[in-house]
Amino acid sequence: MFTSSDRRDFLRLCMSGAVGLCVPIFVRGQSGEASLQALKLSDNLILISGAGANVVLVVGPDGLAMVDGGLPEHSAELLSLVSEQGHSNPVKVLFNTNWHLEHTGSNEALAKAGAKIVAHANTRKWLKTRVLVELQNRTFTPRLPEAIPTETFYTTGKMTFGPVPIQYGHLGFANSDGDIYVFFPESNVMVVSDILRAGQHPFMDYNTGGWMGGMEEATYVLNKMVDAQTRIVPALGALQTKQDLKAEHDMIATVRDRIGAMLTKGIGYSEIVAAAPTKEFDARYGQPDQFVTSAYRGMMRNLHETGVRFRD
Repeated sequence: MFTSSDRRDFLRLCMSGAVGLCVPIFVRGQSGEASLQALKLSDNLILISGAGANVVLVVGPDGLAMVDGGLPEHSAELLSLVSEQGHSNPVKVLFNTNWHLEHTGSNEALAKAGAKIVAHANTRKWLKTRVLVELQNRTFTPRLPEAIPTETFYTTGKMTFGPVPIQYGHLGFANSDGDIYVFFPESNVMVVSDILRAGQHPFMDYNTGGWMGGMEEATYVLNKMVDAQTRIVPALGALQTKQDLKAEHDMIATVRDRIGAMLTKGIGYSEIVAAAPTKEFDARYGQPDQFVTSAYRGMMRNLHETGVRFRD
């Protein structure tokens, strides 16, 4: 079992480059089961998984930045791991890649400690609003004032955090209406949030603007931004490649065409489900029920845009 001293030593080795890429660090709770893993991506970037969503930690000379903050129930454990990488400096910047709880669960704790929270303007809107997410049969109440992003944007932005250049931008109405990417050009690492989930169909929250056409556009735009060497950080699961992103785009485009064709013929939801529009993709992406439901309902809300295509 790893002790706190073991974890500190390993993280120092990671940051010094002595441990190559990717021997995981396990953080064990009282149950003895591994929950968090850390993986070095570059001299300045660490990927932390197991907190409810993937988290990227940026290590600068005077502080830390984070992309996403996991679920609230993992926040204390996550921030304990973050504090154990050998630096006394605080988290100064936190990016929220969308409003969902698995990405914003550390907002309160980090804001109270002085972090600036950066997000798309629509993410700020939803965090201040009571939201029903029908796909989860769950209502989210407005977050505490300290959890609300303090710096918002509409299109794109950039900053330099210590020596690390960071580029970020809006991805349209895909998983929600506030999805963003965060790109680290020096390391060629792209964080794409819920646009991509390794081995799962994407989640499209039509209650807050997400839909099939927006997901098709987002994957198209991202495919133009990355190359074959880009390491893509999905919302969940292992690092992905341009090929994985292209495969998801092609799947979405195919399924959207099938559902769209059925809608134009007046075919209803039950018949669309029975037609199994995802059938050849399910071995890769898993159980499709939620995906097909969100695709149908999102397309019904965006019938005026169903003819738009984002294809090469």
